[in-house]
Amino acid sequence: MSARILTSWDAATARRLIAEDPVLNVFVGSRLDAGVLGAGAPGVLWGWPAEAPTALLHIGANLVPVVTDAEPLPAFVEAAGRRRTCQSIVGPSWFVMPLWRALGERWGRAYSQVREVRARQPVMAVSDGPKVAADPRVRPIAAVDFESYFAASVAMYTEEVGTDPLAGGDTSYRTYCRWLVDSGRAFGIVENGRVLFKSDVGAVSGPAAQIQGVWLDPSLRGRGLSEPAMAAVTEYVLADFQTACLYVNDFNTRAIRCYERVGFEQVGEFSTILF
Repeated sequence: MSARILTSWDAATARRLIAEDPVLNVFVGSRLDAGVLGAGAPGVLWGWPAEAPTALLHIGANLVPVVTDAEPLPAFVEAAGRRRTCQSIVGPSWFVMPLWRALGERWGRAYSQVREVRARQPVMAVSDGPKVAADPRVRPIAAVDFESYFAASVAMYTEEVGTDPLAGGDTSYRTYCRWLVDSGRAFGIVENGRVLFKSDVGAVSGPAAQIQGVWLDPSLRGRGLSEPAMAAVTEYVLADFQTACLYVNDFNTRAIRCYERVGFEQVGEFSTILF
């Protein structure tokens, strides 16, 4: 069975599939909310099977599946095509790892040559209030704090992803960070004009909001500051959404322990393939 690109006529079907697991599917849900089914929107959303879709594949800067079994895999390999447009593949480990291997076998070096494979990333979520007291210094980042926040964001990105988001004079990351601040999605601790801690709310859709970009100044690490700061961000998120979620590299044991102390529990596992 083949897949097809969905249109606005398929919105109800796409929303129903995303709602089956709003935490794991929050990114694709956010793209649907942003109008991915409309003409001229960045990215496309594929549905499988074509006649009555039961699985989705977002293809844009990120390739992200919404699946419950492995049946759509061959069709999604064909949908992705020979010319890779995505910078990463992200989603449930049990599907993403076989999908990546199949893409490499079918289309060659465009997919088989990667910068990094992060095979195990616990997906964690919390719906109750945090288990530790929140740091009252955490607040939404203001426009006046932007330059320090942006410097912290670049440091976080470089440390986390392993590349400089400003390489080659690219301004898209700065634009994205400005949008986070202007949208009230950036939170942090600011002292004397300097951002010491930051965290953002990235994808949001339905009852779920995904926390990302968590960073603490390296000179302050190991002092027990992360848990209260994350508790405060969690409180901000849960004031507007039913569930706060995130995913984290399995080798980042310090971060995992922090999130567990705050009250996050593992609800799934992602893999990320970085090109």
